[in-house]
Amino acid sequence: MADVFKALADPTRRHILDELRERDGQTLFELCARLTSKYGLDSSRQAISQHLGILEEVGLVVTRREGRYKFHWLDTSPLRAITGRWPVNDNEGNER
Repeated sequence: MADVFKALADPTRRHILDELRERDGQTLFELCARLTSKYGLDSSRQAISQHLGILEEVGLVVTRREGRYKFHWLDTSPLRAITGRWPVNDNEGNER
């Protein structure tokens, strides 16, 4: 679980997850273009690839290779494990 928190601590990785939530199944090239246009990130493809590798290691991103292309999908199951450990309560203390 500590690895998930560490992965989420980086703003670039959070932007990547935001992009995959908005449009799942993107290639590295597509992600780089969207991150540049939407957030003004000027990270190299290699840097974004390294961020994706970390997200994949902690289970927040899953990939599938099709020919020359590698597609990336958001996997929220590690986040569900966190919320399962510390359930979200409403303002009155009742678990949601």
